[in-house]
Amino acid sequence: MPPASTFTQLEEPTIYALSTASGRAAIAIIRISGAACLGVYRALCPGKPLPKPRYATLRTLINPSVDTNNAEVLDSGALTFYFPAPETATGEDVLELHIHGGPAVVKAVLAAIPNSIPKHAGQTIRYAEPGEFTRRAFYNNRLDLLQIESLGDTLAADTEQQRRLAVRGSTSASAERYELWRQKLLDARGELEALIDFSEDQHFEESPVKLCASVAEQVRDLKSQLRASIESAARGELLRNGISVALIGAPNAGKSSLLNRIVGREAAIVSNEAGTTRDVVDVSVDIGGYLCRFGDLAGLRNEYASSNEERMGAVEREGMRRAEQRALTADVVVVTLSLRCEGSETKLHVGSAVDEMLKKCDQKKQQIVFVLNKIDLLSSDQQVRKAQLAQLTERIPSCSSKTMLFPVSCIEAEMAASSNADFGGIQALLRGLMQVFATMTTAVVPEGSHPTSNASAWVESLGATERQRLLLQQCLEHLDSFLVETKPAQASKASSGEVDEEVDIVLAAESLRSAAECLARITGRGEAGDVEEVLGVVFEKFCVGK
Repeated sequence: MPPASTFTQLEEPTIYALSTASGRAAIAIIRISGAACLGVYRALCPGKPLPKPRYATLRTLINPSVDTNNAEVLDSGALTFYFPAPETATGEDVLELHIHGGPAVVKAVLAAIPNSIPKHAGQTIRYAEPGEFTRRAFYNNRLDLLQIESLGDTLAADTEQQRRLAVRGSTSASAERYELWRQKLLDARGELEALIDFSEDQHFEESPVKLCASVAEQVRDLKSQLRASIESAARGELLRNGISVALIGAPNAGKSSLLNRIVGREAAIVSNEAGTTRDVVDVSVDIGGYLCRFGDLAGLRNEYASSNEERMGAVEREGMRRAEQRALTADVVVVTLSLRCEGSETKLHVGSAVDEMLKKCDQKKQQIVFVLNKIDLLSSDQQVRKAQLAQLTERIPSCSSKTMLFPVSCIEAEMAASSNADFGGIQALLRGLMQVFATMTTAVVPEGSHPTSNASAWVESLGATERQRLLLQQCLEHLDSFLVETKPAQASKASSGEVDEEVDIVLAAESLRSAAECLARITGRGEAGDVEEVLGVVFEKFCVGK
């Protein structure tokens, strides 16, 4: 990481920006950071004493461009906050102006700030670039790179689970864990390189073979922890980007009606005519704090499943192709089965095409949830209906993975929409889906016995970003290379004998160096050029004023 002195107040220009959203509001906050903060304050509040650090002080802001004898008031009731370096958000002097949020007031104060510092004063002041306040916090060791990424997640969070994910990443636990791993790799690399540099001059207690075998044991232990972190990071991405849910079923099984009941609005067209949905209808919804992306798909059927069905056209065939593609990439597959009245009997309708699709999803180990729709066709007597459902459940296709079944009636749910009771079973379905989502997004604990092998200690791993996950994967690959290089030593230790093939200590040490560098890049301790590249990626989505 660049030293704290990389950015100093004397060298860097003072920056300022509107830190609250643009538009009309009760209050607007303007943040100023740098050596010229007090100069800006004296110009906007002439003749007034400096505010007590970290205390709110009421001031009238004056236009510094106008003669003091004809003072032009910019805002008659502004709160000023002064935060002296280094214990500030950026590590520099910070001045905050909490002004009235009218657009004209904000515009006037922003225009006055650059005029507060005379050009001959030797100080410069300019409007901040996106993410520049946070960038200075990083260079002044106020935030590490992981905390900055979690700050971006905090600003982008729309759901409760996304907010919790961002909070997990804001702690220093993950950074400390990565640094601990990096230090272990550096220590191991140092031992190996000592063999290279001093093996002929010094006497080592362990032979090169035994030392390599010992380091390999540590590497295998670290690999277990890395794999757990990588899998947890993938699960965290479900919270960050949303859980993909595909609704599959036969034509007219009630998928669109079910989607409408779940999202609470008419998101998809519903008709008694089979095959109404021909393309994927994607709808995002917050379910218990989980961002879910539901896809209502075209009904699945075979082209000549029944003589009573119409021949499949090109549009329907394309819709089914897209439905299959969407279903096989979904995180959760909701199989919608429906009941049909055939004479005096109520029968379960699955369809061979749905059964085939279900088998494909099961082979991919996807999470499958069954929904038995149109239970309003069963008896209105709850005891009788319960017995009927028990018989119908036995006919539902089996899956290798654990599945859940929810009987629903979209008609009953729509009729009782204003009631708190769960008529139609939609609320039970949503609670079941939340249980599925919670299981899918639980942190992974490493295999084996570690001092920190408990879920609470590893939950921060869920907050790892895609960038961090890819670097962890690269680190894992370098450790695999190390184990390949030291395989002769491991074989020798296992057989307690000598092996003909020698260990290439140089290549083994290089693998450890590369693995440690991957961990350094996660926390921002890599090469300076690499850090600048990473910062550019991280800050490109930040707003001005943050």
